[in-house]
Amino acid sequence: MKARRLSSDEISNLCRALSLLLHAGTSAGDALSLLADGEASPFLRALLDHMSRQTDAGGALSEAVRETGCFPDYVCGLLAVGERSGRTEEALNALADYYEERFRLDRRMRSLLLYPAVLLLVMLAVLVVLLTRVLPIFNDVYAGLGSQLTGLAGGLLALGRLLDRAMPLLCLLLALFVGLLALFAASPAFRETLSAWWRKRWGDRGVSQQLNTARFAQSLAMGLNSGLPLEESLSLSANLLEDVPAARQRCASCLARLEQGEPLTRAMTDSALLPQHECRLLELGLRSGNGDSAMSQIARRLSEDSESALNEAVSRVEPALVLVTSSLVGMVLLSVMLPLMNIMSAIG
Repeated sequence: MKARRLSSDEISNLCRALSLLLHAGTSAGDALSLLADGEASPFLRALLDHMSRQTDAGGALSEAVRETGCFPDYVCGLLAVGERSGRTEEALNALADYYEERFRLDRRMRSLLLYPAVLLLVMLAVLVVLLTRVLPIFNDVYAGLGSQLTGLAGGLLALGRLLDRAMPLLCLLLALFVGLLALFAASPAFRETLSAWWRKRWGDRGVSQQLNTARFAQSLAMGLNSGLPLEESLSLSANLLEDVPAARQRCASCLARLEQGEPLTRAMTDSALLPQHECRLLELGLRSGNGDSAMSQIARRLSEDSESALNEAVSRVEPALVLVTSSLVGMVLLSVMLPLMNIMSAIG
């Protein structure tokens, strides 16, 4: 069986179904076998059968999950903790909630990013048509009146002729761009590869940092809800951010500060893991014995804030694209029409 990483949606559905079956008193091996019997995907059916045999042979569910190589390290780690503490169902439910939210956010980001990309493509196509097809017509009109395009219009005409000569290359680039858009929309594996490349380089700045903070908060809430102490939850949550080196470094810095005896609020604030007021709320929750509830509330607020920031950032892209491209189109037309109006008025 060739291993591939499961998508967030697949992990969420599997964890939710396993939690329900375990709650009904079904053993892990029987639950996996039941899920395999009703699975339509050959890959998932083979995966579930393999995991079922592992658990029937006496292996732990977390070890069966880890051995497949198809699940993130965080899933394996949280399941192992849930098994040790006797809270496997709670761990599965927490994982199902987290990956369901992550799938919803990924789908939202995909829809938000595709529209500006298509809009940019259309606007660039309009500009290319103006420069390569419309401007030469105006140049012929000027030639018939005994004049020619000069200044800005002449420069744009020269650019249009250059683009016209490079049209085969432009068509190839256009086809490549459209193909990448289609692949991005249709292929989860390609999206994940592209996203991983982006996160390693620029994945902890601006809105991306807010999204990482929300992911970390959700992970920390899962750990606390599963009965983990704070330090172990922090260490486990760092694995969730392994694809963002800068974010993982923030987790390591916080753990180091806590080991040196720094207060929780200062350690988390100085490490930029959570906003200061949220760190204070978490510390109060831990002191009162309600750390898991406080962390769940913090995670929900940070998730809502990160989505709002993402929506605001994308909402600024569309007007900016329209403004810039409309200004360019207007500049092209005015650079041609104004001299033509002067010529026509002089003839009249």
